[in-house]
Amino acid sequence: MPETKVVGHRWSARSSEVREFLARNQVPYRWYACDEPEGKRLLDAAGADGLALPVVITPDGDPLVEPTDAELASRVGLATTPSKDFYDLIVVGGGPAGLGAAVYGASEGLRTVLVERLASGGQAGQSSRIENYLGFPDGVSGGQLTDRARRQATKFGAEVLTTREVTGLEVRGSARRVTFADGTFIDAHAVILATGVSYRRLDVPGLAGLTGRGVYYGSALTEATACLGQDVYVVGGANSAGQAALYLARSAKSVTLLVRGPSLEKSMSYYLIKRIADIPNITVRTCTEVTGASGEDHLEGLTLRDTATGTTETVDAQWLYLFIGAEPLTGWLDGVVVRDTRGFVVAGPDLSAGGERPRGWPLDRMPYYLETSVPGVFVAGDARAESAKRVASAVGEGAMAVMLVHRYLEKL
Repeated sequence: MPETKVVGHRWSARSSEVREFLARNQVPYRWYACDEPEGKRLLDAAGADGLALPVVITPDGDPLVEPTDAELASRVGLATTPSKDFYDLIVVGGGPAGLGAAVYGASEGLRTVLVERLASGGQAGQSSRIENYLGFPDGVSGGQLTDRARRQATKFGAEVLTTREVTGLEVRGSARRVTFADGTFIDAHAVILATGVSYRRLDVPGLAGLTGRGVYYGSALTEATACLGQDVYVVGGANSAGQAALYLARSAKSVTLLVRGPSLEKSMSYYLIKRIADIPNITVRTCTEVTGASGEDHLEGLTLRDTATGTTETVDAQWLYLFIGAEPLTGWLDGVVVRDTRGFVVAGPDLSAGGERPRGWPLDRMPYYLETSVPGVFVAGDARAESAKRVASAVGEGAMAVMLVHRYLEKL
């Protein structure tokens, strides 16, 4: 069976991004290093000089040199173009909340389209293991859960579009218009915002230029096998960092978890803290932060600072994974819906002061529980202000938002 082939360099940031894109979208592929015989043979056959990497050979044999995500998606069978101009429901974001909304929306007869800018699954889709999700006593990887949810949504008739970045939202009479980065748009009766969050970037000297070359935000599971027998550093004190440390410890020589706070108790689930304590090659360093990074073509060293004593040290390091808090992906909603000071979308009762209708609210009724300051536009999951930041609650909010969409549509 023809498969996608990726020829690249171990320390090429774009090669890493392409592998992660294909893996997270459940597209089978085979990796070839450009400096190995088979990789060189494929480059020669593609007429590529190996200076521009990666080179992706599609299942039909066509070479793509340094393809964009959109080019890649269109050539490996992922849907990128909507089939309609108008839907009942547009879901923006393909994390657990968005996938939950797509499943329930489509299964209940709504013409539903889910729009995702990169790959469905969100942060949860990058998790090596989710162990506290209802119904999976042995745990489930984020990729497995995402794949099942996506297949479930499409089975019920939802469209799933990838590599479509949403840049605008506007009211057009009774319709709600979602605009894409290329200027095209689609309309619907209702919209559910499930844009989720992204990991914050760490702004320290030397780090930005090494991203994708030993420095990764999130799990980057495609790179984990390369950590065999090496020392790995993980920054973060929440569950995602803990799960990554456990996963990486299977093959790495050592994993050092760097935590800014004095302990893990306030930020990580108890079951994870216990498991980490039982793994001999995981070390937890509290009151520690990264203040610098060094390396030529890849990460070679880190500068660590002990915040309790103020002392610093430099350590050899080729691998650094960062899980340092979340920022909502809602900048494109500025001036459209009410957000809090951190950018999270305010909804439902939180919009009201003293039980009165929000300022500018055009309807006689109060906003529904997950409804934003724009009627017919709802929010679910991590992008919502004061949300629980858990997979189960995100899925539940996605389902609840669909119920509220039905209520909204009944009164149009």
